[in-house]
Amino acid sequence: MSNEISVQWFPGHMAKTRRLMQSNLKLVDAVVEMTDARVPISSRNPEMDRIVGSKPRIIILNKCDAADETATSMWLDYFKRNGIKALSMDCRSGKGVNKFIPALREHLKEQIDIWNSKGMVGRPVRIMIVGIPNVGKSSFINRLAGSKRARVEDRPGVTRGKQWVSIGNEIELLDMPGVLWPKFEDKTVGEHLAFTGAVKDGIMDLEYLACRLLQFLYEKYPENIAERYCIDLDGIYEDEMSMSNCTVGFEILERIGRKRGFLISGGEINTERAAVTVVDEFRDGKLGRITIETPRDIK
Repeated sequence: MSNEISVQWFPGHMAKTRRLMQSNLKLVDAVVEMTDARVPISSRNPEMDRIVGSKPRIIILNKCDAADETATSMWLDYFKRNGIKALSMDCRSGKGVNKFIPALREHLKEQIDIWNSKGMVGRPVRIMIVGIPNVGKSSFINRLAGSKRARVEDRPGVTRGKQWVSIGNEIELLDMPGVLWPKFEDKTVGEHLAFTGAVKDGIMDLEYLACRLLQFLYEKYPENIAERYCIDLDGIYEDEMSMSNCTVGFEILERIGRKRGFLISGGEINTERAAVTVVDEFRDGKLGRITIETPRDIK
């Protein structure tokens, strides 16, 4: 099993989207950047600061119901300390979405006051919403609009072209397709995005991915694994070498496969089937509220 992941995924439509963002910034008053609350570092495109520049921005930590509450609070404090407006919400359930419009208007209060002084009372705020694939932009838009205006699917790269959506008379929202960046220099970023489904599963070895995920959970959330799969984590071989080459993760994967009865001829454990189960159940939130990255991980 390889312990190296190389991710280079920059389809033509994503290059086009980056150019669209740059050319359409002049049409909007603010940018809303959607991130995944479980991986706020990896789910932020590092090119976004350069592209957006000084344009007012709000960061949304989406999928907060799947993230560790303590870690989400740490992220909100981190962004506040760095002068960045940030909100946490879960767009599928609608939790926290009602805070967005008041927060946006407060964030743009100075600009709105200028419009009002010029007789432009009631002018809608125009915003651009950006984020990597599968981060929940469509769910957010649909919650705001109260209708199925944007197509929602649980797979990366569904929204292919920009679209304007009116939110009552208050907001005109420009939705951009999900954008990844040309290359993940840090393989950990690729792994974290793969954990959450932001990159297509065919790009990475799913069995290795499950082992890396289990390795992390064993270090940070061991009780979640033990409770979900009803397995004993005692006696797992652990040293510096085993933690670096996925030995621990693979041992846990085998225990899960054995417990679930994932066996093939000769009683061998079907670790591929176990890997699919682990990754799917993490993405579905069945392993509990887990955050992969905290502000302490910022380099």
